[in-house]
Amino acid sequence: MAERVRTDDVLLLDYNGVIVDDEPIHFAVLRDLLAVERIALDEPTYLAHFLGRDDRACIGQAFHRAGRALEADEALILAARKARWYAESVAAGVPVVPGVRRFVREAAATMRVAVVSGALREEIRAGLAHAGVADVVECVVGAEDVTRGKPDPEGHRTALARLAGPGGTVRAVVVEDSRPGLEAARALGAGSVMLTTGFGTADAAGADLVWASFDGHTPGELQPLLREVAPDPRA
Repeated sequence: MAERVRTDDVLLLDYNGVIVDDEPIHFAVLRDLLAVERIALDEPTYLAHFLGRDDRACIGQAFHRAGRALEADEALILAARKARWYAESVAAGVPVVPGVRRFVREAAATMRVAVVSGALREEIRAGLAHAGVADVVECVVGAEDVTRGKPDPEGHRTALARLAGPGGTVRAVVVEDSRPGLEAARALGAGSVMLTTGFGTADAAGADLVWASFDGHTPGELQPLLREVAPDPRA
């Protein structure tokens, strides 16, 4: 008799650097946005302090590091401008992470799949369609859905609660490409795979597995990393 498929196993995927390989694009757009505000941003600083955080957090961090005050309405204006510039940059298409379509579609046969990201939902849904996995991703949690971005696990818990409800536990594994994402996975209590699409392997310390991409890997490798977690922190 075939083994019963577990419907309470969940694969939680980041978006930028995991589905689409667009971190260089985000860096360039943020750098240009801040340059207009007379704030310099180089790649090492971006990788060390901005990677894995949502636009509002990145902009706030940049102003803070520059010793500049930033009003809430100004932050919203800059975040909206950054989103427009990013959309213009990827209008002709965005690179996808090698092997992601095959891997995610195979994973969806045995696990429920969700995407949890600091990106905007509109950006995520467009990228999922471009990558050929939109129809197998059951839940998308974007920047608009949380009050605390990564490294807080609020986004992951939100996705799990939408899939499984607030009570009880499920088993989950997370795929990320940044230190804040890894910290969120650890705070959640899930197993983790880090992709080195956006940073060096030294920053992946503490991940269960480290991969360059999905090429050469199968969802079966995730099975030992599935760990019971509570969708709701009160559970």
